[in-house]
Amino acid sequence: MRLKRFLLRYYPPGIILEYEQSNVLKTKSIDLLDLKADTDVNSVVEEIVRREPLITATKVDKVKELIERLQEKISHQEDRRFYLFKVLRAHILPLTYVAFNKSGSLFITGSYDRTCKVWDTASGEELHTLEGHKNVVYAIAFNNPYGDKIATGSFDKTACIWSTERGTSYHTLRGHTGEIVCLAFNPQSTVLVTGSMDHTAKLWDIVSGTEIANLHGHTGEIISVSFNTRGDQVITASFDRTVAIWDVRTGNKIHTLISHTAEVSSAQFNWDCSRIVTGSMDKTCKLWDALSGECLATLRGHEDEVLDVIFDSTGQYIATASADKTGRVYDALSQLCIATLTGHQAEISKIVFNSQGNRLITASADKTARVWDPLTGECKQILEGHTDEIFSCAFNYEGNTIITGSKDNTCRIWR
Repeated sequence: MRLKRFLLRYYPPGIILEYEQSNVLKTKSIDLLDLKADTDVNSVVEEIVRREPLITATKVDKVKELIERLQEKISHQEDRRFYLFKVLRAHILPLTYVAFNKSGSLFITGSYDRTCKVWDTASGEELHTLEGHKNVVYAIAFNNPYGDKIATGSFDKTACIWSTERGTSYHTLRGHTGEIVCLAFNPQSTVLVTGSMDHTAKLWDIVSGTEIANLHGHTGEIISVSFNTRGDQVITASFDRTVAIWDVRTGNKIHTLISHTAEVSSAQFNWDCSRIVTGSMDKTCKLWDALSGECLATLRGHEDEVLDVIFDSTGQYIATASADKTGRVYDALSQLCIATLTGHQAEISKIVFNSQGNRLITASADKTARVWDPLTGECKQILEGHTDEIFSCAFNYEGNTIITGSKDNTCRIWR
């Protein structure tokens, strides 16, 4: 094995090693999820050298320099105030979802008008309209971190894979017998998963557009799908009150997570693939061991349905959004609630961490979005102006731009 070069990953903090083995270029990551601005760099370097054979004595100074750069980035997190930059009369019917590409240079909107649109973030200019679906475009995603492809899932029971640059369709994916309501690319951008009201999920080869596996076994609609960061497992969350973990390579079910007493609304892996968090209409959030499928904790406190749940980029914190008009932040290790987000006047349907982990945004039926400090629960800003329910919101990678999507048919860019 021969080390070729280092790549820096800011969020979550880490160093990517690009190396050559038997004339094949490979990568591996050194995750530094616990790195703080005041962490002792020398002890971190010593631990890396002890564990990683690619880091020889001649590379120690470079690794130290990279860790110091990461610390500098962590310590320079500004307390930004967001201002309305553009209102986009995006679609002739209500929007369904909004999403950024990795760099935040582009974003996409899905709509009941049967289209998905691609937008330039800096100018607010519409670049492409992705047309072809015969019903609501409900689920949309970029193949981040690459961003050269877009997937759309529709109530017409099909999904499409598109070229971001050209706005043309590569493949139409047919096979579901019910509406497609969720989808996701694996991080390697080789496989797409689609979840449907027909109680199944399907894995698709992105290059050929062919079905790789039919993930069946749920007895209710599949409402959420998510890959782990390795891309070797995918989870499906269902209205049958369960979550299933699947092996992507074989299409076999590994575990069924059974404990919720009502429909599951959301599920996600943490960064290192060791934990899964689920939110449910039973007013609870649950933390699971991804390896054993064991339920480790039930996170209580909400007085109504939990509608969304998310880990921060390091996997150290969990945030939940509820129909009880509040959000909550939990420490993933202690499972204690460290902050309650109060102030919204109606249900919160979406909650999102920025990549840095120092801000949250919530989208609510009260027509506002709010920016929060996740550690204190302080509301830092209210984003006002939409005239109907906000159901989707997103930060760009740098955390300096927000998009909000509303049932008022508009999308707003805040920066």
